[in-house]
Amino acid sequence: MIGRLNHVAIAVPDLEAAAAQYRDTLGARVNPPQDEPDHGVTVVFIELPNTKIELLHPLGDNSPITAFLAKNPAGGIHHICYEVDDILAARDRLTESGARVLGGGEPKIGAHGKPVLFLHPKDFNGTLIELEQV
Repeated sequence: MIGRLNHVAIAVPDLEAAAAQYRDTLGARVNPPQDEPDHGVTVVFIELPNTKIELLHPLGDNSPITAFLAKNPAGGIHHICYEVDDILAARDRLTESGARVLGGGEPKIGAHGKPVLFLHPKDFNGTLIELEQV
């Protein structure tokens, strides 16, 4: 059901410093920041030959990243995103098998302009999983 790894998301307390580290220290191609108000984050995508790194920073007081950074002040891996061909079929298959889909189970449009869903980390070895339709 899942396809290739789309990205690994890392919550960061300082978006500019983290982007500069990837660009200047690691020599990666860093995209400009983009606000994602529906998800409460500002993101920066780091382009790698085989996948992407998504740097996440809180956007607004109700951002889910704020609570994550309160528990992990230095930042850390927030979620892993896998590609799926049909997000609704994936959702239905997962819920039938007992997995919990967060946010009421309806896809939202993600940072790439495509439908996404998040799966409860307690159902996947403590890892928040994002599914993105490609």
